[in-house]
Amino acid sequence: MAELPKTYDPNSVEPKWYARWEEAGYFRADAHSTKPPYSIVIPPPNVTGILTLGHVLNNTIQDILARRARMQGFEVLWLPGTDHAGVGTQTAVEKNLRQTENKTRHDLGREEFIRRVVEWTEKHGGIIIKQLKRLGASAIGRANVTRSTTITSARSRTFSSTFIAKVTFTAAGE
Repeated sequence: MAELPKTYDPNSVEPKWYARWEEAGYFRADAHSTKPPYSIVIPPPNVTGILTLGHVLNNTIQDILARRARMQGFEVLWLPGTDHAGVGTQTAVEKNLRQTENKTRHDLGREEFIRRVVEWTEKHGGIIIKQLKRLGASAIGRANVTRSTTITSARSRTFSSTFIAKVTFTAAGE
């Protein structure tokens, strides 16, 4: 029998198990399931770089809720949201331009700047999803842009129904 190593090496263990879980479909939701639905859309970190400890804490809590709901028999969809190239991303791209090329967005022109923002979003959005996977998060592997029609529509329906039911918190306390 092989001797157990004295220290735990997550790099030799965890990627194998996560890949196995994904292949088995443990994180996929079945849209045609008869189980009651339960879903969480991960609020996107601005695609400004990497996850912070605050993001890790938030995603850990969501992961606990998703896993608990699965154990309770719900059909769970935990969907990572990605930044929609918002202000935070624009700021990060502009800062990078200044530091690496000593240029502004105006120097590039609109089309080239948009191309750079999309490139940045693809690169850093992918990093964030990979980091979530390395944490063992049970979210599904595909991300959804949180400004997409599907997400925006679901958010509007949810807000409307909670507002009508008078369970929406307002600043005035109404």
